Amino acid sequence: MKADAAQFPVPQSRDEVNEAIARIGLLQRERARMQADMNDELAKVRLRFEEAATPLSEQLAELTQGVHTWCEAHRSELTKNGKTKFYDFAAGEIKWRMRPPRVTLQSIENVLETLKRLGLTRFIRVKEQLNKEAMLAEPDVVSGVAGVKIEQSEDFVIVPFGSKLEEVA
Repeated sequence: MKADAAQFPVPQSRDEVNEAIARIGLLQRERARMQADMNDELAKVRLRFEEAATPLSEQLAELTQGVHTWCEAHRSELTKNGKTKFYDFAAGEIKWRMRPPRVTLQSIENVLETLKRLGLTRFIRVKEQLNKEAMLAEPDVVSGVAGVKIEQSEDFVIVPFGSKLEEVA
């Protein structure tokens, strides 16, 4: 049987592997420099557009507050004494929306303790979870359990030598 040729260069000696690893390191550093340059350029562009948009954002906030203030003052006539929650103007629509209720908790441990003491355990959720760390510690015990599979794989990693720039104080 004839094997297909590799679609990538394969080193033929220890020296060629060493040269390839050195080249990988060079390419990784060059790519990192390109990414840093890209991020610098993106930051400049973002800053330029944010600065240009700031006056617009301020105008939007002022107009929105003004419209809101006027609409609140005329809410009963706009909503037909609360029968609707919107009003259509020629240029657009305004709406009053009730947000769904939410619970805010402070000092969760104290709240849990108080609920238990008051017998209000219906407000406490008990959550069962599998302990994967314990399974990994005792793989032979769970190896026969249906639905449990313990896997381990190997990665091939190339770490080219490089130097890091040090801070000079």
